[in-house]
Order: sequence, then structure tokens, then C-alpha cells
Amino acid sequence: MSQQQQIIVVGGGAGGLELVTRLARKYKRNDDISVTLVDRNLTHIWKPLLHEVAAGALDADVDGVDYRVQAASAGFKFQPGELTDVDPEQQQIRLAAIVDDKGHEVVGERVLRYTTLVLAIGSVTNDFGTEGAAEHCYFLDSVRQARRFHHTLMNTFLALQAHRYPKPLQVAIVGAGATGVELSAELHKSAELIRVYGFDDFSMNQLQITLVEAGERILPALPERIAHSARAELEKLGVRVQTGTVVTKITEQGLETKAGDVIEAPIKVWAAGVKAPPFLAQLKGFECNRGNQILTRPSLQSTTYDNVFVIGDCAAAEQPDGSRVPPRAQAAHQMASHVYRAILAQQKGKPLGRFVYRDHGSLVSLSSYSAVGSLMGNLTKGSMKVEGLLARVMYKSLYRMHQVAVHGYFKTLLFMLAQVINRRLRPRLKLH
Repeated sequence: MSQQQQIIVVGGGAGGLELVTRLARKYKRNDDISVTLVDRNLTHIWKPLLHEVAAGALDADVDGVDYRVQAASAGFKFQPGELTDVDPEQQQIRLAAIVDDKGHEVVGERVLRYTTLVLAIGSVTNDFGTEGAAEHCYFLDSVRQARRFHHTLMNTFLALQAHRYPKPLQVAIVGAGATGVELSAELHKSAELIRVYGFDDFSMNQLQITLVEAGERILPALPERIAHSARAELEKLGVRVQTGTVVTKITEQGLETKAGDVIEAPIKVWAAGVKAPPFLAQLKGFECNRGNQILTRPSLQSTTYDNVFVIGDCAAAEQPDGSRVPPRAQAAHQMASHVYRAILAQQKGKPLGRFVYRDHGSLVSLSSYSAVGSLMGNLTKGSMKVEGLLARVMYKSLYRMHQVAVHGYFKTLLFMLAQVINRRLRPRLKLH
């Protein structure tokens, strides 16, 4: 009797959850192959939506995917835990012990064996070693961090109201990529909505959002005309946009810039870049770049082991022109699809093929006000600039595609219907 094959996917982000779900459905009736997901969290939120959790537009408890529920539905196993080591020679991974909020051990350290391993660990915020950033800024790498920011935001509203708004609500966001721009707009929307829920004495001119970018313009991944349009929209909302501004130090009071200026802001968010988690560079047997990403072959196998694949933000995958695949949700989605086919081919002893990233464009949501972006691909015969309603529809469709990959078409339709109903039943802003 042959030994059961163990496929383990570490990381339940956009790519990891889609991949483990497809593999589990494929091998659901095959007793010779077991599929397992490992993640240190218990629920999944599509990472591009974390800014909505932070601003209170999205409730992670309602809109998140519970890994255990998804495992029961799709047919994979779920192991909660944080990866601490990979031993490729012994084909096993080690998970840290799980402790409760008092530090008591709930589950001890564990070792899981694998025949095929997929690392889909994602990325963390890169503060580039800026003094004070880790101590004084909020990062939006996880639901926990987004919730922490939201609680601070709500408590600040409450404190200002109790003292009859002696000073404005000042928020500074470092980094004017998609996350920084989207968070700026979403925070403005939250301030508008909160006036309906007992803060009717709050005036919008008491909100001061400053978006700081070291580069010469916001949204560098988008065409200049689209970026200019997004900036105009933000400034119309009252967001103060400062480009060409290098932040050198973060203090409790605000930001200090290279030019010697001080941007006062008790609430600060760092959204200026990402990198793979540092512990990846400490794993033995893998090649990593300066951003802690694991180097891969064109097949997305690690450069050192045939049975270890790497996808998403933690993968240093090179494109045919020599550039790296960007750390974006659409890249993780495409990588998951490629590795799914590669694992099936590997099982049959067939060639794995080369991963080719196809850039379908970038879309940025400005809350319910607007959206901007560019679409690329066969349908557009090059690139097409989109704004307004069309861009918002396309932006939402990206999340729907992720839901379809995880839940299927029927359940996604039910989720869409539930969302419509909840707009009538639930507050439009999470208040706690």
C-alpha cells in the first residue's frame, strides 16, 4: 500500500486559499492525497480590503472567511499555527506553539510532514528602517492591525467629542500607492457617516488627512493622467496631498521630513512599501533576495527543491524580460492557478511549464466617491483608462472573482444578495 501524499499550503491569503480550495476539491475523493492549509489566523480577509476594515466600512467578523468552515466545505484540513522552520531534507515544517491571551500554552509545537509544500506567506510592511515608524505608525498587514487602527479612530472621535473638538482629527498616511490613496478616501467617508450615529456636531473641516509621498506623484503604478485625476478627487474631498516629501523620522506627535518640516498627526499609518517576512531569509536551504523573497524557477518551484513551490508576495519570480512579478493580488491569483496545474502535472510526471504573469491593469477605489485605473489585456487591445462608475464596477469585480475562486458561483451570488440585504439591516459604519 502506497503512503499517503501530503500537500501542505502555508498561508491562507488570496493565492493560498484559492490554491488549497482547488486542490482539495480536485482530490476530495482521493484517499491517497491529503491537502492541508496552515495559517496563524483563523479567518481570511482579501488583503486589498484591509483599508476598509481599518476605516470601519467592512466588518471582518461578518465578511471574513472562516478557515475551518472553508475546510469542511472544500475538503481540506486546517492547521492553525505560525510557521517557524522548514526542513526540506526531511520534508517537514515546524509550527510554533499556540498560547492564549494569558500566555498559557493551548497547543504545543508541532511538526508536519509533506510531500509537496507551497509557501504563500505573503508580505509585511517595509518601513525601510525609518526611525520611529515601528513604534508610532499603524501598519495594515493583517485584520488584527486593521482593527487596532479602527479602535483608535473610534476612540479618538469619542475623545474629541467629549472635549467639544478642541483640535482637529489629524491623520497622516505615509505612502501614496493604492493602499494609502484608498485609505484616505475611505477615512473621509467614515467621517461623513459617523455624523449619522451620534456625532452630528462633528464638522468635516475638523478632519485633516495628509497623504505623504516621497515620489513626484501618487499612484506610480498607474498612468500619469489617471494619477492626476485621483489626486484631484482626493483634494476635492479635503485630503492634503504632499508629493516629493521624504519622511525621515516618526514621533508621537507626527512626521519629520528631510526638508526639516513637521507634519503634526497623532494618528499615523505607514503604507509606503512591502517586503517578505524577515524569517524567510533565515530558512536553511533556500535562496532569498534582499527583500526576503524566496527565489523561484520559471515554474515557481524554489530554486533548490523540486517539491517546494512559492507564490504570492513572498516569491521572487522573474519574468521573461528580467523584471520581478509585482506583489499584487492579481499576481497571487495567477500564481495559484499556475501551481495548481503544476502540481497536477507533477503528479502525472509531466512538464510543469513556465509561469507567465499577465498584467490586467490596476484599479484604485476612492470609497463610494469614485474609482480610477487602467485595464490591459486582449479585450482592450493595449490599455484603456477607466474612471468613475465603470472603474468602480471593475474594481468590485476583482473581489467577486476571488470569491468565485473560493466559494463558487452560486455561493458568491448568495453573498452578493446578503450584502444587499445587510445594507438595509446593518449600520453603514462599524462603530466599535
